[in-house]
Amino acid sequence: MIQVDHALSIIAENISKMPVKKIKVGKSLGFILAEAIYSPIDMPPFRQSAMDGYAFVHSELSTFSVVSSSQAGDYSNLKLGLNEAIRIFTGAYVPDDANTVVMQEHTTATKDSIHIDKLPVPFSNVRNKGEQIEKGKLVLDKNTIITPAAIGFFACLGISEIKVYSKPKIAILVTGNELVKVGKKLPKGKIYESNSVMLEAALKEVGIKKTTIFRVKDNLKATSKMVESCLAHFDVILISGGISVGDYDFVKEALLQNGVEELFYKINQKPGKPLFFGKKEEKLVFALPGNPASSLTCFYVYALPALKKRLGFTDIHLPKMNRKITTNFQNNTGKTLFLKGFYDDDCVTVLESQSSAMLNTFAVANCFIYVPHTVVDIQENHEVQIIPFN
Repeated sequence: MIQVDHALSIIAENISKMPVKKIKVGKSLGFILAEAIYSPIDMPPFRQSAMDGYAFVHSELSTFSVVSSSQAGDYSNLKLGLNEAIRIFTGAYVPDDANTVVMQEHTTATKDSIHIDKLPVPFSNVRNKGEQIEKGKLVLDKNTIITPAAIGFFACLGISEIKVYSKPKIAILVTGNELVKVGKKLPKGKIYESNSVMLEAALKEVGIKKTTIFRVKDNLKATSKMVESCLAHFDVILISGGISVGDYDFVKEALLQNGVEELFYKINQKPGKPLFFGKKEEKLVFALPGNPASSLTCFYVYALPALKKRLGFTDIHLPKMNRKITTNFQNNTGKTLFLKGFYDDDCVTVLESQSSAMLNTFAVANCFIYVPHTVVDIQENHEVQIIPFN
């Protein structure tokens, strides 16, 4: 049995990023850039009007002849005299001789001329060439997550394809003879299976929308065969249950039979002591406890950082911060605790029902309260470390 920090360091040392692939920008939402992107053009590529109004050469004059017009998409190499202006619209090309645009609201217009009622300062309302970004400048750096705004930025620069890290194929393998699929009638002695849908939802939070769920009965042969199949077709396997030391817990033996290298098994923590992490070549396996609260805790603390590193994220761990605790607390277990808590701007409260089998308080919690195994007494108003997961 190892300590939490040791387990996290083992995970960090044994995770590699997914292979790089090129995809269309429009399909890149949620992926992580595998290359730095530099702008192929100036943006804007020419001087643009920032307003609907009139473009002119700034001077002390206030009355101008309107000699032409320019709307977005037009181009003209028209030469303007000092007493000449053109009608111009937002986004339109500003003639080379013009240096200022006056808002139409600040003018009085006739059929062929305008009078400027409120003279703007020179260079007003003109977006200079390259004002947003210059050609050759960095657009987004490697390991940046692609957002809707990033996709729009790429598109306005004419970038149609980018290199990203592939998303891993993930299998969720559920063990347990006592489990019944949600939606079916619940016989006596059975419970509804919740871990697979819970883990599937947690994966979606990091952009992994497609997972495959398998169920297997509690026997060694079936479990071993299912593990073999999953290793052949998936990059990451999340196993729910069957990893403790009971007579019907066959997961660890099935993994070892299939050549999965055990990197650690059991962590000095509560909840989630019976956690297995292993790998076969680049295939990762997390065998999570079957109790729902333990399973989700281990997913957030261990499996999620591993997946984020594979996806190309730079910050892979949940953030940490400090809050004052609202009650006295004692840790007499000698274990590191991940307590379900609720925090606000000032303090954090330990919630009731900390049992590893219970999700009722997990459903309203917004953080873990992290209590190291070396800490025994915590006094009210003492600062503790919390790990938000909302």
